[in-house]
Formats: sequence, C-alpha cells, structure tokens
Amino acid sequence: MLRFLKYLPLLFISFLHAQEEVVHSVYFEFDKYSLKPEQLKDAVNFIQSQDTTRIESIEIFGYCDDRGKDAYNFILSQNRANTIKNEFIKKGIKNKVIVTIEGKGRIMIDDDIIENIPEVRSKNRRVDVVLNLKPLPKIQMPGYYNSIQKKHVVGDRIYLENLLFDRGSSVLTSKSKSDLAKMAKLLLKHKNIEFEIQGHICCTPPYQKEAIDRHTGKRKLSHNRAEAVYKYLILKKIPKHRMSYKGYGNTVPLGKGSEYDRRVELVITKI
Repeated sequence: MLRFLKYLPLLFISFLHAQEEVVHSVYFEFDKYSLKPEQLKDAVNFIQSQDTTRIESIEIFGYCDDRGKDAYNFILSQNRANTIKNEFIKKGIKNKVIVTIEGKGRIMIDDDIIENIPEVRSKNRRVDVVLNLKPLPKIQMPGYYNSIQKKHVVGDRIYLENLLFDRGSSVLTSKSKSDLAKMAKLLLKHKNIEFEIQGHICCTPPYQKEAIDRHTGKRKLSHNRAEAVYKYLILKKIPKHRMSYKGYGNTVPLGKGSEYDRRVELVITKI
C-alpha cells in the first residue's frame, strides 16, 4: 500500500537568510518502480499545491530496502526516481527546475531494530521529493517613530513629542508649530508619502468617546485637533491630496499619561 507523508517543513537559519525545504515521500511495493495512476496524481498534486513562485529547485532521491545486491538496488532506486521525474515532466513541471534525479541504493536497517522490520523496510522503499523554496519576503510591521524615516511601510505612525495640546484646546502651541514646521520640510522632501492626521484626547468618561472643544463649545475636540494640524500643513505648502484627517476621541490611549493622549499623530497610508 502506497502511503504519503504529510509535508515536512525544515527551517535552516543562517546569517544571510532562512531557507526552507519541504520533503514529500512516495512509497513503492517491493521490487517495483511503477506506481498506480492515483499514486502518481498525488505526487503531482504535492508540487501543484505549493506556491510555485517560491520553488527554486526540485530534487528527487530514490531508495530501496536492505534486501538484494548493491548493484541491483542502485538501478532500482534510480528507476524509482525516474518514475517520479517522468510524471512531473509529463504534467508540465519544467525539466530545468528538477536539478537532481538520483538513486541512492539501499538503506540498511540498524542492528538494534528488531521489531516491525517489515514496516521499516516498506518505508525505505521510497522516493523523496525535496522542494527547495525561496525565502519568504521579510514582513515589515508598522512602527512608531518621532520623525520621517528614509523608508516607511503603510501603517507607520509618526508621533511628535511636542505636538501636544492644552486641556480642552485644539489650538496649536508655539512649540507645536515649531515642530510641525520641521515636519513640513521633511514631508516636502518625501513627496511620495500620503498620510492621515489622527487627533486624540484624554480624560473623558467611557460613554463619551469625544470631548468638548472649549473654543467652539462642540464635542469635536479630537477632530478639531487633527484639523488644526491639517490646516497648518496646508499653510506650509503640503498638498491637500496627500493628507486626510480624523478625530479618534479617547479610543487610542498611549498609556503614558493623560498629557500624552492630548496629541495628534501622522499615520502613513500610502508610499
């Protein structure tokens, strides 16, 4: 009976990159190198189920059990490897991707194995299909920064330490304007960056997500803070199409104290 192992990912980590191998084993009947149609189909499905853009190469290794002479077993193991290779090529898998087709001969049984020898031998009558996969691209998670960086990813948050507000106020302080002016120069330099200006507040009851702006008397404080930054950046020649703004009320506290929650952040939306 031909049985298939589940995918076996092996991760090798080096200083340069992580290489992944996926090994799939196909088992043969004693002294046979032919397979039933459904068995061949399963072997092909193993390849087709992978992310083909990551397949760097395919290696095929044939093996035999410990019975018989070495010379015969090398031929048999090579024929088993060729059976798999021929089916792959027949199903459209490019020959240049298959870099190794090798019969390894017989696998000897360790002297200390005295139980289940027939089962051990059945597992040694096999072909191993080894996929060498290209490393996955490095995933960059959004980060928190206090200035514009040379490289950003969507979701990065830029938090200016001095872009804070007085309690109940949406008016930019002189210190806030000074830091925003520096930020505007960087934004003019990095013309590809688009962003959302997010306003925040602190110190309101849980059932009141927004606070009253003492300058307008309306419960739109975080919105007004974001809008104040938006209008200031427009004065500094930042194009409107690169910016949007929104108030988030008290829903995103930093956990550093109330004064740090009376803030505005820039969140990268497009690069």
